[in-house]
Amino acid sequence: MLDLHYWPTPNGKKVTILLQELGVAYNIVPVNIGRGDQFTDAYLKIGPNNRMPVLVDHEPADGGGPLSVFESGSIMMYLAEKFGKFWPQDVRGKYEVNQWVVWQMANQGPKTGERGHFSRVDPKHGDQAYAQRRFNDEVHRMYGVLNNRLYDRPWIAGDDYTIADMIAYPWTASWELQGIDMGEFQYFKRWWDTMAARPAVVKGMAVVAGPPEDPATVTPEERERRMKLLYNQRARPAPTA
Repeated sequence: MLDLHYWPTPNGKKVTILLQELGVAYNIVPVNIGRGDQFTDAYLKIGPNNRMPVLVDHEPADGGGPLSVFESGSIMMYLAEKFGKFWPQDVRGKYEVNQWVVWQMANQGPKTGERGHFSRVDPKHGDQAYAQRRFNDEVHRMYGVLNNRLYDRPWIAGDDYTIADMIAYPWTASWELQGIDMGEFQYFKRWWDTMAARPAVVKGMAVVAGPPEDPATVTPEERERRMKLLYNQRARPAPTA
């Protein structure tokens, strides 16, 4: 059995799309990142970066005990290799996909996340105009990177649908909220429309982790606790012997 420690964000949905495409059984373990579940000592043992998702494979190929994998890109490569789909293993095909998985992890995801963060910053923290402009421009540039990549091929890595496509799509699902004019990026739009119509993508994007929390049930004290826990994080002290 596969346990996916998950919350329905773009980083979580990358993995659920792949699991749906693979058609394999998996179990969702909710990690409420707004509440701070990712900071518990138990979660730290499998997710040392205190982020979501984490995959735990209870039947790894080596026959040993449960194997945990953190970081969504690594999880996707692990699953694609385990099940022998969506990731070619010849040297050229493999690294054609790898470079786009790394591109998404190092560029598209972080820059889009920063755009969202600085667009929501409380005015009490000062003028955010430069940060907002920088990350708006970076997100726009990322759409251009994909558009230029897709002008002469159906999928990001070439002729075949791979984890490179699955990992990039969730961060583009809210393109309207990101201020993107799809009319600027016709090749990206063709790819996006194709992705959005795939049944497994639809199912993967719809995976939830329990009922949504009612904000009215969160006390002021709990909101304050969460703010201190989730924002302006610094290094955690190392465990003592």
